[in-house]
Amino acid sequence: MITLFPCLNDNYGFLLVEPESGLCATIDTPDGAQIAKELDRSGLTLTHIFNTHHHYDHVDGNLFLKEKYGAIIVGAQVDEKRIPGIDIALSDGEVFKFGAYDIQMIHTPGHTLGHCAYYVPDEKSVFVGDTIFVMGCGKIFEGTPAQMFDSIAKLAALPADTKVYCAHEYTVSNAAFAITIEPDNQDLQSAVKAAKTLRANGRPTIPTTIATEKRTNPFMRAKTAEKLAEIRAAKDRF
Repeated sequence: MITLFPCLNDNYGFLLVEPESGLCATIDTPDGAQIAKELDRSGLTLTHIFNTHHHYDHVDGNLFLKEKYGAIIVGAQVDEKRIPGIDIALSDGEVFKFGAYDIQMIHTPGHTLGHCAYYVPDEKSVFVGDTIFVMGCGKIFEGTPAQMFDSIAKLAALPADTKVYCAHEYTVSNAAFAITIEPDNQDLQSAVKAAKTLRANGRPTIPTTIATEKRTNPFMRAKTAEKLAEIRAAKDRF
């Protein structure tokens, strides 16, 4: 079971519950107080924290929630020195047992060097942090376009029906840029209209799916790292 709720200005919080064991994880900790409020509302007790990367709006609530619930903090081994309170450090492709669920950590450098995603096959879902967004991708702060290209390719290789949970609600602004890259892409045109309608009604545009992003996301559709770099530079100027 996955619960999505808004945090901060444009982040999303996610709670993942494995029903057999009752284990409950938050994916990142953008706002510890808001996450605790959602846990109380849902009658859940936090057991784990899965961090995608070290930026403050993803780890700010780590120590607060660890102290409050005794939660186990999981992150990427390559980033263990930058994840507050980390208990379990995973390497690329390593599988973490979460009750009856097998959760695979996928190292996705680009936005940061230690960025990772969490793939949950039993939920047909992947939590991608700031690697990709609906019709977009994260800014390349620490990595290279080649690293981001390879990271996006790893995500693109997941089953087409995999639900993609991105960490921010950037869709409408991403859509405005994406349509300038592929103005004749009818799938993209439809996606832009759908996103605008959802947001006008106060609804999230997340999750998307791998299949949808392959049809509509210019960064996932880039054929080379050089092309991705060109599109990312254009987005940074947009």
